[in-house]
Amino acid sequence: MTTDLSHAPASPASSPLASPSASPAARLDVAGELLALLRDTGTEPRPDVQLEALTLAVAADLPVLLWGEPGIGKTAALTQLAAALDLPLTTVIASVHEPSDFAGLPIVGEDPARHGVPLAPPDWAVRLVQAGRGLLFLDELSTAPPAVQAALLRLVLERRIGALQLPPGVRIVAAANPRSSAADGWELSAPLANRFVHLPWTHDHEVVVRGLGGTWPVAELPRLDRDKLPGAVEFARRAVCGLLAARPRLVHRLPENETRRGGAWPSPRTWEMALHLTAFATAAGSSREVLSLLVRGTVGDGPGLELLAGLDRMDLPDPEDLLADPAAAELPERGDLRQVVLDGVVQAVRNRPGKARWDAAWTLLVRALETGAPDLVVVPATTLAALRQENWDVPASIEKLSGAVALSRRADEAAARTTQRAGAGR
Repeated sequence: MTTDLSHAPASPASSPLASPSASPAARLDVAGELLALLRDTGTEPRPDVQLEALTLAVAADLPVLLWGEPGIGKTAALTQLAAALDLPLTTVIASVHEPSDFAGLPIVGEDPARHGVPLAPPDWAVRLVQAGRGLLFLDELSTAPPAVQAALLRLVLERRIGALQLPPGVRIVAAANPRSSAADGWELSAPLANRFVHLPWTHDHEVVVRGLGGTWPVAELPRLDRDKLPGAVEFARRAVCGLLAARPRLVHRLPENETRRGGAWPSPRTWEMALHLTAFATAAGSSREVLSLLVRGTVGDGPGLELLAGLDRMDLPDPEDLLADPAAAELPERGDLRQVVLDGVVQAVRNRPGKARWDAAWTLLVRALETGAPDLVVVPATTLAALRQENWDVPASIEKLSGAVALSRRADEAAARTTQRAGAGR
């Protein structure tokens, strides 16, 4: 009987890794092939808010600081980002350098009394200048002592190392662990923290699982619409300047807490950064989530949320335009914004009353009732009814609203009674 051995497993002697006669170099070659297969991963377009925020800030040429726990993937994200953007990656561990490594190493020349002592830049800075472009990754920033952080100030803001000026094609991204999880960590100094866009870096379960399976999300620079550039700049300036004109205390607010000083807080510098990011996000058509991450990571949560609320109000329709053609009015989908619009229309009628304007406001409230939540028209309808003058006839459209108003009031009264009974039962 003939046995077919073509599909039989190879004997141990036939395997270079298992063969007793295989040299150590041959065995390492096989191990290298396995490592190459493990590193052979692909990418795919996938919505990723924090990755989009990172690439938008990089496109805006603003220094970014990624905050995340050890092992969360900050370094891997930067490596993938550099490869996707075709930028040479230069990694510098800030904590293992001396202040002179960033300020410049003094070199004594032929005649120091005449020419002074020049400050020579480190080799990695020279390579970046020679390349003309690159991604400078300052890792483990929160483990850098205060003296090193002070030396980094000029590098991060002015892009200067000693007498060397980094070219415009170099982008700066840093990474840090919270002090609680950093190895011998320090709080970030307020001057250095105020130079960064702070982005929290967390893991997405689905991204990790799919990435370990061989496919990671791809980092892409935002696609800026050239036709939108002038409008985006005007929109961003109007939003930031409008907020600061109304809230002058937000221009500069240094936190009293040392830990908060090491994060995002408002200053003229960071408001300029927020303005740039708003313009970039507008021109790129970025989502609200992306813009929220960026502005809150620049001026802090409170001021950032106020700016976002102002941006929402800037997009709202003019009450006068709505009163001019209420039947064709386009109202916001979000309930809070729709409530603001309706209240603005009623206020416009109050400021300049007239029978035609009063009737138009009722038509608009009916349209709001037909296209949204009924409870949103209760307060505006009640206020508008109180503006009626004696010689104004009641429009027929009020009949459509009266049922919704009465139903809403009964629901409120029932809820109040339920709350009252619950309180009495305690």
